[in-house]
Amino acid sequence: ILAMIETAPLLSGDGIPQVAKVGLAGFAASAVFPWVKEAGYAMPATGGAFVGIVIGEAMIGIIIGFFLTMVFNAFTTAGQFFSLQMGFGASETFDPLAQIEIPVVGQFLNLIAMFVFVSTSGFQRLFLIGVRGSFQALRATDLLARRADFLGYVAGSLGALFQNALILSFPVFGTLILVSVATGLLSKAAPQINLLSEGFPISILVAFFLMASAMPYMIEAFSGLIDTGFETVANIVQGSVRGAGTGP
Repeated sequence: ILAMIETAPLLSGDGIPQVAKVGLAGFAASAVFPWVKEAGYAMPATGGAFVGIVIGEAMIGIIIGFFLTMVFNAFTTAGQFFSLQMGFGASETFDPLAQIEIPVVGQFLNLIAMFVFVSTSGFQRLFLIGVRGSFQALRATDLLARRADFLGYVAGSLGALFQNALILSFPVFGTLILVSVATGLLSKAAPQINLLSEGFPISILVAFFLMASAMPYMIEAFSGLIDTGFETVANIVQGSVRGAGTGP
């Protein structure tokens, strides 16, 4: 459970004290214990087997948290795709969750995704599916039996990250490319207008207008990606993944 918390979105940030993470993991472990007992989870007979199970359970938690983090990173990457085109490529801000510098547009989309995650009961589903569901239907020994599925699942989540980011950013990104092409053609046809100096303000205004117009649809897309991510995690936990690694 602690491994999942250390890699899950929002909970893995350094802004949350480590003591709080350990306390949350302990509380979740005590809450899920009755379901683990009913599921007939056999206790290991030797110390080596116990260590192996602990490592296996930690790997399961890391995989679940890693996948959901990849879903979140799609929103930040989407903002990075068109930040340069709209003139905000050099303006970066510190992301306290990822502990890196990201463009302000990516940070804005990441904040919107956080609000959507919280408003759609993301934390409740994280613990119901990732903790309770994994202990009921998934064993540490399944990592060896289904290692090919898990490896494909992790690799596929990376591909899905860029795919989803491109889909989210394409309306704004594609329009800004057309604006840049139109500005270049007009400045070539009428050099005395000097449109190149006005290109960045035009791109910024167009980008903000498109983002404001498309925000309801982007929020719906964010919610759909988060729902799909949890559905994929639930399928993997239940061992019913078809074509593992397809991503959300």
